[in-house]
Amino acid sequence: MNMTTWNPFREMDELMSRYHRIGLSKGDTDWAPAVDIKESKEEYLIEADLPGVNKDDIKVSVHNGVLTLQGERRVEKEDKDEKHHRVERFYGHFTRSFSLPEDVEEDKINADSKDGIIKVHLPKAKKAKPKSIEVKVS
Repeated sequence: MNMTTWNPFREMDELMSRYHRIGLSKGDTDWAPAVDIKESKEEYLIEADLPGVNKDDIKVSVHNGVLTLQGERRVEKEDKDEKHHRVERFYGHFTRSFSLPEDVEEDKINADSKDGIIKVHLPKAKKAKPKSIEVKVS
């Protein structure tokens, strides 16, 4: 009889792997890239991890106050003489959507891609400084 030691971290890792494979797949989406969202005085910044994705395979769009990041990571061509012992990277179509805050200037949104990370810059609108007006009472 073999005794197996219970490892709660391994079980949590397996559970999360199943969740990402099943729970995040909606419709035509095969996987979802991890993102960080930051805010400064001038802008919001969305950084998405997209290693192995060519920038020509990424589309960033804005429609009705929603920013959508979509694209595809293509499977590398397999060599018939190779065996895959483990495949953990996700391939296929991805989509991430984000509701934009009201103070984003949608016409000035821009994105750049470098080293497998796409950065989407969302400039904030300049707030009008409050104006003081003196009203004469008659």
